[in-house]
Amino acid sequence: MTETGQLMNLMNGVSCRGGLTQISRVLAHAVKETRAKPVRAVVFIGDCCEEPVDELCHTAGELGLLRTPVFMFHEGADPHARAVFQQVSKLSGGAYAPFDRNSPQVLKDLMAAVAVYASGGAKALQDFSSRSSPEVKRLTRQIR
Repeated sequence: MTETGQLMNLMNGVSCRGGLTQISRVLAHAVKETRAKPVRAVVFIGDCCEEPVDELCHTAGELGLLRTPVFMFHEGADPHARAVFQQVSKLSGGAYAPFDRNSPQVLKDLMAAVAVYASGGAKALQDFSSRSSPEVKRLTRQIR
């Protein structure tokens, strides 16, 4: 999206449903979109991972080569998901951050940080981080 209003409309239409995770599908779509027009950041918010790790890591590495960082925000404490989400974010040049359902402000801060990064790059994120929450500071330290 290039318009804030368009993004807001899409985000307001997001809903959560049960079923197997679709991380591979999201990452593959990001690769396809980036090849058509550079994507500055991808955000994934999830609580588990049920997909083959090697496939996810391969696609994350591809996104890293394309300079499209993936920001993996992890709700909950599933150790397998944490490990996979950390690998995906690292291979893509993005960042990993946990949060829980009791911390909506944390997720809001993290999303704001990604928006700052997408619009102004690492320097803008560094500046934003200096006056932000500890979670944003941790996220910022992961960006290359």
